[in-house]
Amino acid sequence: MFYISGFYKFKKIYSIKKAKKSLSDIFNKYKIRGTIIISSEGINGTISSNKKDLELVIKKIKKTFNFIKFDSQNLTKSKFQIFHRGKVKIKKEVVPMGIKISKRKTNNHLEPSKWNKFISNKKIILIDARKPFEYKVGTFKGSINPEINNFREFPNYLKKLDKKETIAMFCTGGIRCEKASVYLKKKGFNNVYQLKGGIINYLKKIKKNKSLWKGECYVFDNRISLKHGLKNGTYAMCSGCRKPISIIDKKSFKYEEGVSCPNCHDTLTNSQKERFRMRQKQINVAKKLGKKHIFQKEF
Repeated sequence: MFYISGFYKFKKIYSIKKAKKSLSDIFNKYKIRGTIIISSEGINGTISSNKKDLELVIKKIKKTFNFIKFDSQNLTKSKFQIFHRGKVKIKKEVVPMGIKISKRKTNNHLEPSKWNKFISNKKIILIDARKPFEYKVGTFKGSINPEINNFREFPNYLKKLDKKETIAMFCTGGIRCEKASVYLKKKGFNNVYQLKGGIINYLKKIKKNKSLWKGECYVFDNRISLKHGLKNGTYAMCSGCRKPISIIDKKSFKYEEGVSCPNCHDTLTNSQKERFRMRQKQINVAKKLGKKHIFQKEF
């Protein structure tokens, strides 16, 4: 069994290159997989390992950056390792939006137990702060998606909102909404709320028969999607465009395993498709031999 920790912490970070070297050494020593992003405004990451090593590494991360607890953390489990490798990256921001957080606003974080009643108010503008392909996999009933593919474009959408409106936002783990909330606060918005711990926290705590969530939740790892109770979802990943594909998508004549799906079939060139077919052929040969190919994504 593998244990997964997703977390973020907004905190002024100094000696970023030194911190990266320290974390990279820790990753190698304990064979940690996943990604941690380090910025001058804080850290953001999702990592996976066995329970003992993961707990130890989490303690070392906190010690490295000198804090006691994360701003947000979620813990999940998987029967397989959901990442292929471990990476530590340095970025200008933990989430690219063109602003940096110096002070968090926490009194606008709503627990999953209070979320349903709050968003049932039809006067509230409910915003899904994720990308369109994530929104397509699943979302809350009545939500609006800005339909932006780069989070840096999010402020342009937020500028169109009325400051008098009450806004509720949500994303996978909460960090994208965290930055958006700070942005809106600086622009004079006073009634902005977000789902504490994001969709992951909601699906973990709210039972399906009491849920307002429709569909599944896309995650950026080899589980692809999660259902209520954080059980593995039904989506797969298209090797052609790296977008999630449903069971229905697989029934399309435009779907070819390892090559294309309805999202990319018409845009891929013939040479790209042939290259992908050759890759899939290598994967299939490796499977027959009981081996794992370097490009094999599914588990």
